[in-house]
Amino acid sequence: MADYVVEFGRDGGRVESDGRLDAPAFHRNHEPLWAVLEKHLAGSAGDAVEVGSGTGQHVVYFARHTPDLVWWPSDLNQRHVKSIEAWRVHSGLQNIRTPLRIDLSDPDWCPEMNSGQGPKSLAAVFCANVIHIAPWAVAEGLFAGAGRYLRPDGKLFLYGPFKRDGKHTTLSNAVFDTSLRDGNPDWGVRDLSDVEKLARGVGLNLIEATDMPANNLTLVFGR
Repeated sequence: MADYVVEFGRDGGRVESDGRLDAPAFHRNHEPLWAVLEKHLAGSAGDAVEVGSGTGQHVVYFARHTPDLVWWPSDLNQRHVKSIEAWRVHSGLQNIRTPLRIDLSDPDWCPEMNSGQGPKSLAAVFCANVIHIAPWAVAEGLFAGAGRYLRPDGKLFLYGPFKRDGKHTTLSNAVFDTSLRDGNPDWGVRDLSDVEKLARGVGLNLIEATDMPANNLTLVFGR
């Protein structure tokens, strides 16, 4: 299990009485993220999993815009799980399920799919700001599971900072990468070519890369 660089609720942010946490990044990126997801998910039906849901704000926003998709949020951090559940209840949306506890370092990270107690073959997997604050094994497990669980037309959406051809796209990302590796040498901003290699190994290909706020990218992978 990977620790978090910043644990929501311990970073000075607002905490509601029901446990709902607020992530400043959500307010900056939820609309640009949806602009990417909408092209692939608008009108879709089935199940979608968000891995590393954090506060739970993104899954509520996406679920509100995709009424025919059932969203399954997840996290390992118990404070985050409480916030996700609180946001689910607060939203009143019927297409968000109780959060799962998913460990991406396990390639079989959604055993509920095998037991029949969880989502079925997935229309989408969404993962934001995870693989650079976790060991590389988490990225490997993320793609292994996505390759296993996504249905033939399913998509994996990956958001965060990335290097291109071994080089940082901005000075701020280089500084961020150094701070991550100083804290834990297993963390760091990942190179896009390495991520694409993982994808190809499980039968997925990069079909879209979109520039996002704060020098991030949203990557879309499909079969």
